[in-house]
Amino acid sequence: MTYDLIVIGAGAAGMMSAIRAAEEGKKVLLLEKLSRIGAKLKATGGGRCNLTNTLDNETFMSRFGREGRFMTSALEALNSQDLRAFFKRIGVESHAPDGFRVFPLTHSASTIIHALEKEMARLRVEILCSQRVEALTYTESRVTGVQTQEKRYAAEHVIVATGGKGYPMLGAEGDGYGLAAAVGHQITELYPAMMPLKTKERWVTSCRADTIPKVQLVVDLKKYKKLQATGDLIFTKEGIRGPVVLDFSREITPLLNKMEEVPLRMNLTQGMNEEQIREHFKKSLTANPQQNTLKLLQSLLPKSLSLVLCKLCGADPKLALGKQSGIIRDHLIRLLVWTPLTIIGHEGFEMAMITRGGISLKEVDPRTMQSKHLKGLYFCGEILNLDGPCGGYNLQWSFASGYLAGALYAGK
Repeated sequence: MTYDLIVIGAGAAGMMSAIRAAEEGKKVLLLEKLSRIGAKLKATGGGRCNLTNTLDNETFMSRFGREGRFMTSALEALNSQDLRAFFKRIGVESHAPDGFRVFPLTHSASTIIHALEKEMARLRVEILCSQRVEALTYTESRVTGVQTQEKRYAAEHVIVATGGKGYPMLGAEGDGYGLAAAVGHQITELYPAMMPLKTKERWVTSCRADTIPKVQLVVDLKKYKKLQATGDLIFTKEGIRGPVVLDFSREITPLLNKMEEVPLRMNLTQGMNEEQIREHFKKSLTANPQQNTLKLLQSLLPKSLSLVLCKLCGADPKLALGKQSGIIRDHLIRLLVWTPLTIIGHEGFEMAMITRGGISLKEVDPRTMQSKHLKGLYFCGEILNLDGPCGGYNLQWSFASGYLAGALYAGK
């Protein structure tokens, strides 16, 4: 069974690389260990599938940190506009309802999967599911194929697009790392990312119904004070979640490997400082002098959170703010500006949307996605040591890197 290309993993990166190679007339085999393709893609964005975003390439890459420039060639090959044009060509219209995040018009990941499946069928990509690749076959200088649990398949090119370790129930077990390591690739330390976080403080349970907009989170440690993020936050039974937490967890999970607790500070008032909060209260009381402390706080925050803050600083919520002691009043205002919160854990890879870490970028050619160790071997998507925040970043990277790998430039 000989092919021009074997792709391992039928996620976003794998399917795109298979399509790209087949467009060039290559005989392609796509192997998926689950019984269906696109399982994790179907769950992306709560099933709505945030494909990409509207940022230009430079800004997009900057959101990935210092490693972001690795994506230059991939984004030049397939940027966000190219990706939208590709999906339009295969029958999927997209839009950016908030001017930033791009979704299929249906807001359904199934639409994306069906379109990709149809395109692969048109291009005669052979797809075999329930096929677990156990090893790469290779000579001293180049890859020669793969070995599954059932048989050996030969190919001049192999693309590993198996993803990370997040959501193992959707097939992400990290088996691609073992394939890469077996041929000499270095795997950086792996951390679960983009996930809810657990807190030491139990008062969060009382605020579960509330979403707080534009919360600023800052790591309250001198060495890590530059780590911060802003966005919507939701309190849970055991801690916090929401867009800002999903983004910030990428920074927090590695810290929890070094220490038992990570102290945070939260600004719950959309960036207001003490002076601005005092001025806000003054105007509010001028408009309605009969407000007690609770009603005054509710002009900024939901009732449940307002009651918690009163309790934390010892304020009587039924008492007017001016009748609270000066110490309590000052404490309350300081809490509004910086509320302390302590992160003590998370659910691990079981609840992680992405993996932080992966195959060392130094060992992969960014112009082609080909291994520097073994000719004909390529990597793309989440398996590489590159991860971004929420907002279509990681899917765009998967599609773009898969597209570049599928071109098989260096392997011709």
